[in-house]
Amino acid sequence: MDAQAYQEMMQRQKMEELKRGLLGNVFTKDALERLGRVRLANPQLAEQVELYLISVYQQGKLQQLVTDEKLRDVLQLVGQKREPSIRRI
Repeated sequence: MDAQAYQEMMQRQKMEELKRGLLGNVFTKDALERLGRVRLANPQLAEQVELYLISVYQQGKLQQLVTDEKLRDVLQLVGQKREPSIRRI
């Protein structure tokens, strides 16, 4: 492994740690558990939800902790955006 690859890996790990710390402060325990289960079943969806909620938090629009119910709503919202629409002619 060269120095640049090692540096990139360390930077990604640092960003993951920051993201986990931020999400730990924003989610309730139940919501974190649900997000973990989603991550196991669909890592891409979990990543999209995390990025969405981090964005909302950074904009100052997240006024209270994300509960399990709110997380389900966000999962539905993000899941609807990525579902392809199939039209039959």
